[in-house]
Amino acid sequence: MHPILFQFKTPDFLQGFLADTITVYTYGAFIAFGALLGALYTGIRAKKELGVPYYVINNLLLLILITAFLGGKLFFYFENPGYYFGQPANMIKDPGKGFVFYGSLIFSVTAIIIFFKIKKIPTLKMLDIIAITTCIVHFFGRLGCFNAGCCYGHVHEGIFSVIFTNPVCMARPLNTPLHPTQLYSAAMILTIFVVLMVVKNRKSFDGQVFLLYIMLYASGRAIVETFRGDLIRGFIVDEYLSHSQFIAAILFIIAAIFYFQLKKNAPSRRIKT
Repeated sequence: MHPILFQFKTPDFLQGFLADTITVYTYGAFIAFGALLGALYTGIRAKKELGVPYYVINNLLLLILITAFLGGKLFFYFENPGYYFGQPANMIKDPGKGFVFYGSLIFSVTAIIIFFKIKKIPTLKMLDIIAITTCIVHFFGRLGCFNAGCCYGHVHEGIFSVIFTNPVCMARPLNTPLHPTQLYSAAMILTIFVVLMVVKNRKSFDGQVFLLYIMLYASGRAIVETFRGDLIRGFIVDEYLSHSQFIAAILFIIAAIFYFQLKKNAPSRRIKT
């Protein structure tokens, strides 16, 4: 598609410090835009619903950024441990390339729960807000994936197939119809976002939106995985169970257990007559 959004010549006063040409990648631009919208949503909802000051949200978002980066990279390394852990120098080659969403999710959620405890912020209520924030950022991230060509699909000739021709993009093989798995994921995330927005105004217990997000995303991700062609992710069972599907299954089970436990303990909301 369009992995490079635009390029321009480096200003004269920066010559010698930067490359001759500055490149703005579409993937990064989409991520930045999604992060901005997510930050605005989080700040507004946390202030309105819980009275959390904006400076606390700024600290939270910085924490999420750092832990999401670290978790995403670490899980990426685990997909090819011999290459990365056997040769640690490979870990610092092109640090912006290669992330695993589940690694980012697990690390950031763990960190923000600890953050909420320290700041005495209602954890479950805040996680419900974060779930929708995640959908916003992730949706634009998947659009960025589509333009970059990463997370590409299997060879497929059909009404929804796409052909990547730009040699800069990561999709392989080029000039061949592929499943647009990035768009499948974006559509799935957008659908989850709509469902969560409906549920958040009718939820029967705090944490319901977050746990529902985990279960819905895990289910959708497991399905989309069957269409993906970037096999570098690796498999637990060759060609049948990928690392992401395995993690999705574990997270779904854990989320389901907490969901039904919290639902069981939630106070009744029956209307008295």
